[in-house]
Amino acid sequence: MQKDSKIYVAGHNGLVGSAIVRNLKQKGYTNIIGRSHKELDLTDQRAVDEFFASEKPEYVFLAAAKVGGIMANSLYRSDFIMINMQIQCNVISAAHKYNVKKFMFLGSSCIYPKMAPQPMVEECLLTDELEYTNEPYALAKIAGIRMCESMNLQFGTNYIAVMPTNLYGPNDNYDLEKSHVLPAMIRKMHLGKALEEGRMDDIRRDLSARPVEGVDGSASEADILAILAKYGLTKQNDKVVLNLWGTGTPLREFLHSDDMADACVFLMEKVDFKDIVGERDMKEVRNTHINIGSGTELTISDIAHKVKRIVGFAGDIHWDASKPDGTPRKLMNVSRLARLGWTYKIHLDEGIKGVYDNYLANL
Repeated sequence: MQKDSKIYVAGHNGLVGSAIVRNLKQKGYTNIIGRSHKELDLTDQRAVDEFFASEKPEYVFLAAAKVGGIMANSLYRSDFIMINMQIQCNVISAAHKYNVKKFMFLGSSCIYPKMAPQPMVEECLLTDELEYTNEPYALAKIAGIRMCESMNLQFGTNYIAVMPTNLYGPNDNYDLEKSHVLPAMIRKMHLGKALEEGRMDDIRRDLSARPVEGVDGSASEADILAILAKYGLTKQNDKVVLNLWGTGTPLREFLHSDDMADACVFLMEKVDFKDIVGERDMKEVRNTHINIGSGTELTISDIAHKVKRIVGFAGDIHWDASKPDGTPRKLMNVSRLARLGWTYKIHLDEGIKGVYDNYLANL
């Protein structure tokens, strides 16, 4: 990429997309374009085609997707497969039609089988059953990988697919119904700390910034306490209890979105599809995607207590074993990425502290 190349970041307001934009600007790229969902609905094939015809981007990062945690994946199964497939088909097709020089598709570690050997190498894709709760989303992302590979093999394009581990960072989604585990913990413990200290004004400020199921800071105290209880926060004898889903035993790996963005830009600058394929038999090219992660893991319980310490929540954490745990372990093997020349930089304690500071600054 040249510093003045036209670069389209789809999903530029999201967790990963905004981090990619920051990284590109820090590295001196000057011609970055993005469109909000209101400006461009990526599920609208005609609108996407018209955008590419008009703007003619040279490089594209597809970081836009419908995403969510275990609750959202369970509730909106059809949305997760349909919307993501529509986005992928429209953007990848337009990239080919309008001769994008290089394209990056961002997937998810949930593409791998529920009981995949650990740490998960790229070659274990489609070797066993997926985790049921996020199967629709995973199938959409697997299709995106195969779309990129198939375009490259049939048309000689230069499309790269990357599979990040669990991500966190600025501009994360803190919607308690739809957020992933780490931002959900940060917000719940922030609210729990305010609840245990009797700071109802701070709880109202938080709900005004991010209403929960229509309950905002103007609601009655009874309604506020009821919505907090629905999402696991209750006050019992001057002690706040936080109930979290599952047993707390599954192992999870986390990567800061700024590290993810740095890896993506590094790959766009330095690595082509042919570098990944190498000397493979072209009749059997598959699993050319690249895992992006830290290669380290902690239990969900350990993560919860880390967040508890950083936020300063003094309440009790209880685990609801009647709720699903999800995949027992999801550690990425990142040796392919390491061989290509990239490793992560932001460690988890530092990252969570920065994210919580950012959360407070945006209330």
